[in-house]
Amino acid sequence: MYEKIKEEIQQEYYLHNFPNEGQRFVAWYLRNIHLRDMNQTKDDITDGADDKQIDAVVIDDDRSTIFIIQGKFIGSNTVDAEPLREVLSSWIQLRNLIRLQEVANERLKRKLSEISQALEDDYEISFELITTSSLTDPAKEDYATFQRQLAELSENDDIVAAISLIDKDELRRRYDLALERENPAIRHTFVMEKDKAISMVIAGTKVVIAAIPLKDCITIPGIKDGTLFQKNVRQSLGLSNTVNKGIKNTLYGDKHRDFFFFHNGITAICNKIKLEGNELELIGLNIVNGCQSLNTILSCSERVKALSDTYIMFRFYEIPQRDRADKISIFTNSQSAVKPRDLRSNDKRVLNLKKLFEQKYTTGYLITKRGEVPPADRDKKYILDLSDLGKYLISWHSQRPNIAYSETKIFDKYFEQLFKREYKPEYAQALSFWMQEIMSGWTSDNPFGLNETLLAMKAYAPFHQLYAISMCFSISNNQSDRVPNPSRCYENAKNKGMIEQVVGIAGSCLNTALEAAANEPQPQNRVFSPQNWIKAKTCLAGINAAIRGYINMLPTLPGGKDFSKSLKETLSLSNEDFEYRWAAD
Repeated sequence: MYEKIKEEIQQEYYLHNFPNEGQRFVAWYLRNIHLRDMNQTKDDITDGADDKQIDAVVIDDDRSTIFIIQGKFIGSNTVDAEPLREVLSSWIQLRNLIRLQEVANERLKRKLSEISQALEDDYEISFELITTSSLTDPAKEDYATFQRQLAELSENDDIVAAISLIDKDELRRRYDLALERENPAIRHTFVMEKDKAISMVIAGTKVVIAAIPLKDCITIPGIKDGTLFQKNVRQSLGLSNTVNKGIKNTLYGDKHRDFFFFHNGITAICNKIKLEGNELELIGLNIVNGCQSLNTILSCSERVKALSDTYIMFRFYEIPQRDRADKISIFTNSQSAVKPRDLRSNDKRVLNLKKLFEQKYTTGYLITKRGEVPPADRDKKYILDLSDLGKYLISWHSQRPNIAYSETKIFDKYFEQLFKREYKPEYAQALSFWMQEIMSGWTSDNPFGLNETLLAMKAYAPFHQLYAISMCFSISNNQSDRVPNPSRCYENAKNKGMIEQVVGIAGSCLNTALEAAANEPQPQNRVFSPQNWIKAKTCLAGINAAIRGYINMLPTLPGGKDFSKSLKETLSLSNEDFEYRWAAD
C-alpha cells in the first residue's frame, strides 16, 4: 500500500493543494476511503502549524460521527507508540474546546466550531490512526490500554469516543471495500473450531448455526463503514445506548466467558453458504440483526483479541431473494427497541405514496427501503428515494433546508408534519426534477460559479439552493410567508425555457448570502464557520435578502430589462398556487 499511495499522491490534485507527503497521504485517505470529493477533502484537512495533533476532521451526518484523523505516512515496517500519544493528546485537548480554539490554527478553529455543534446533536467521536506500517508490540499494548480508557471515559462522560487503528492491512481492506461501495458483495471465510457449527435445511433453506470466537468477529469486513448492514432496517445507533454499554461492561468484566449465553446472537443472510471441512465460506454476506453488537465489539477490538474463550452465536441463512430478506430484517429487529424512523418504509402513508407515484409514472420507482435497488427497466429520471423526498419536503414546504442534512430529524421528529398529507406524485416528481437540475451544477466544472466553500458542503448546501428556487417565486409574487406549488413552478420555468436560469439565480443568491455572512465581524477568538452557518436558521434571512437584491437590481443592468421581463413572466403565479408552509420547528 505504501508504494501504491506514494505513486497516487503524485497526481496533480495532491501536489497542487497539499505541501507535503503527510498531508497528501491524509488527503488520499479522505478521497479513497471516506469518499470525500476534492473540495470536501481540502476543507477537511487541518494539518499544519498549531494543528494540535489533528490532521483532518470529517463530520459525517449520515453516521452521526465526528472522525478525528491522524496520519503517519512512513515506509518502514513498524511504527512505535508516538502516534498513539498524539491521538491521546488530541483527545485531551478536545475535551476543552474553548481553550483549544484559542491556540489552534485557523482551519482547525473553524472545524472546532463544527465539532461543537455536532456534539450538541449527540454525535460520537471516532479517532482514526492511519499508517502504512504496523504497530510494534509495545505500541499494540498501548493501543489496547487507550482503547480501554476511552471505553471507561465514555461510560461516565457525555462524549462517546472510540479509536480505530487503520494499519497497512486494514488500509488495504478498506481500500478494496471502497472500490465496490456502491454495490458491495461481501465475501468472508471463517475457520471453524471442531463441533462449533451445525448445518441443516429448514423450509427449503440452508441454515448454519455456529459459535464464532468473538475475536473472529472483528475481521468481518464492512462493520465500521456500514456496508455489512445494507439490508438491516437501521445502521449503528452509536455506542452510548444502554445495551451497547452492557456489552462493553461484559467484555471488560470477569464474566466475558458467558457472553455467548448473555447475547441473543447475530442473524446474517447470504447469497451462498459453503461449509466444507472446517471452512465456512459466505458469499454476499449481510448482517440483518446485530449491527449494534458488532460495532460495539469492534470498538473494543484490542480487548476482544485477548479473549480466546469467548464466543457469540451466529445464524447464517442462504437467502438470495430480496423480499424474503427484507422481511427477516424487520422481524428479527422487532425484539429490541427500534425507533420509528427505522421502519418508516412500512408506514401506510409511505406505501400509499409509493402506489400513487408508480401508478402516475409507470416507468418510475419510489425507493422506500434502505439498500433497495429499483428494477433495471425503470427510467432513472423518475426514480425517487424516500429519504431524498423527505429532505426536499422540509426544504421546500417547511422552508427549513438547514434541517435537511439530518435524516434522523426528518424521519423521527418531523415525520408527522411532512407525511401526514396525501402528497401528489406530480409534486414529488417536480421536486425531483428541480433537484436533478441543481445537482447537475454541483460538479468539478462548477457552472454556477459557486464559492469553493459551498462546494465543500455538497451534503447540505444543495437543499438551500432548492429553498432559494422556491423563494424566488414567493418573493416575486409578494408571498414571502407562503410556499409555491413545486409542480406549477417547474411547468412555468419549463414552458418559458428558463429552468437553467432560475436554478442559476438561486445558486448565485446562495453564494452572495454566504459571502455576506463571512464578511460580518466575528466575536473575539471566534472564526466564521460556513458549515455552522448553513445549518442555522439565520442563513435563510441572508438568502432571502440576496434574492430581493437580485430581483430589484436586475432591471438596472445592461440588457437586464429584457431578461427581467422574461424572469417576471416565469416567476408569476396566482394566489391559488401558494399555501402556508408546513411547520417543522
